[in-house]
Amino acid sequence: MPLRPARSVAPRSPARRALFPLAVAAAAVLSACSAFAPVSVETASQALTADNLASIEFSGTGRWYQFGQAPAPDEAWPPFDVSRYVADIDYAKSAARVQIVRSQTPEPPRERPAPVEQRVDQYVAGGTAWNRAPASGGTPGAATAQPAAVADRQAEIWSTPQGFLKAAKANGATFTRTLGGTEVTFTVNGKQRYVGKLDGAGRVETIRTWTDTPVLGDTLLETRFSDYRDFNGTSFPAHIERSQGGFPVLDLKVTEVKRNPALALDVPAEVASAKPAPVTVTAQKLGDGVWYLTGGTHHSVLVEEKDHLVLIEAPLNEERSLALIAKAKELVPSKPIREVVNTHVHFDHSGGLRTFVAEGASIVTVKGNERYYERAWAAPRTLNPDRLAQAGVAPKFVTFSGKLVIGDEHPVELHEIAASGHNDAFLLAWLPQSKVVVEADAYTPVAAGAPVPQPVNPYNVNLLGNIERLKLDVAQIAALHGPRLTTLADLRAATATPVASAR
Repeated sequence: MPLRPARSVAPRSPARRALFPLAVAAAAVLSACSAFAPVSVETASQALTADNLASIEFSGTGRWYQFGQAPAPDEAWPPFDVSRYVADIDYAKSAARVQIVRSQTPEPPRERPAPVEQRVDQYVAGGTAWNRAPASGGTPGAATAQPAAVADRQAEIWSTPQGFLKAAKANGATFTRTLGGTEVTFTVNGKQRYVGKLDGAGRVETIRTWTDTPVLGDTLLETRFSDYRDFNGTSFPAHIERSQGGFPVLDLKVTEVKRNPALALDVPAEVASAKPAPVTVTAQKLGDGVWYLTGGTHHSVLVEEKDHLVLIEAPLNEERSLALIAKAKELVPSKPIREVVNTHVHFDHSGGLRTFVAEGASIVTVKGNERYYERAWAAPRTLNPDRLAQAGVAPKFVTFSGKLVIGDEHPVELHEIAASGHNDAFLLAWLPQSKVVVEADAYTPVAAGAPVPQPVNPYNVNLLGNIERLKLDVAQIAALHGPRLTTLADLRAATATPVASAR
């Protein structure tokens, strides 16, 4: 049989040779993509042994971080060492209990109070959240409603791997193919959006959702899972990392998981029957044109000037600010609040500022806080549009370093609190005519007749040092926390180290 002559092949040009590897790579990618389909909720549920899982308990140790309490603008939330963390979740009832034993982590060179063990017992069931105080003598501690915590605690239920898949199935989730995994999106109650990523095996890698907070608006809550293991028949991550507002709030090493534990997470009768407490503001006159505004966990001070009012501190949220505005109009009907002094950026002391901006007031604070607020307040507020979001008013700031005097008829001196371990951008207000110091968190007085806490709180020592440095002739201290107006003598007593008794 005669051989056929070999077919001649023209050599590839340099350009064709360069394109050939790219074409092969592209073909491989297209082939992989065409063969890859989104992981279904059924497949993912099987991978995470979520079928027939009605409840779960997981426990471990690690770090917890206090959201909204950064020691300086732009810094991370302060850490706490967690020696015990137990989460019990009843998926069918949308209920959960989280128990934490924690103590604040020292962070030199900042001097902070000696770490004290804190025992936290938090619950949510449907639309009700509550805390329970530690038990005493075998008697369960009192349960107190926590309505502001419902959204975050519910989000934590559906931000567990199995909970996320159950919520995805119940809310008609969309499963979309992505390079390296599957993106899952759905919305709960037509408002709260969840976005998760599954790996190729159907394990949940990340979950993102958003809750409303007064300072940050739509606040990202992101949970990351890694190191999946078999815990007695349940596939669960051995490492959970959660961040809120861009910084960590939980870093947990999971050591034990229980499948379908029997849980009793019913709302206590005293919480179920409790009516929402009205926001009240009580005014106590401290001097000519000066009022101490109390009536809750956080206080403010109102100062009258010739044609306007100055408010020192707008804490918590819009509801508290509206109550403060109403009280100011009752006390001085003819004058608007034109300046609001903010002591520091901690969220419980700044959550009501935006309401006053919407009313046309300027925010007076330490330099450095302005940039933080401008950036935070520029975030979307789709979950709970507040008055400022609706008004679209640009915030106005007056900032200072060292010292600033505002007001005319009753001057208000503002001084930076130097070298406090509590916050790096921190101020006190001094009212020289009334001889009143106004401060937040640097000193919280105890009830009259109660023993002075020991060991001595370094924040108290620092405040006394700043008062002495500034040579302030103090008659009264209007602390923005605590049960009562207090004096410089009380502060000195709080900073005195007791002499050990002879044995």
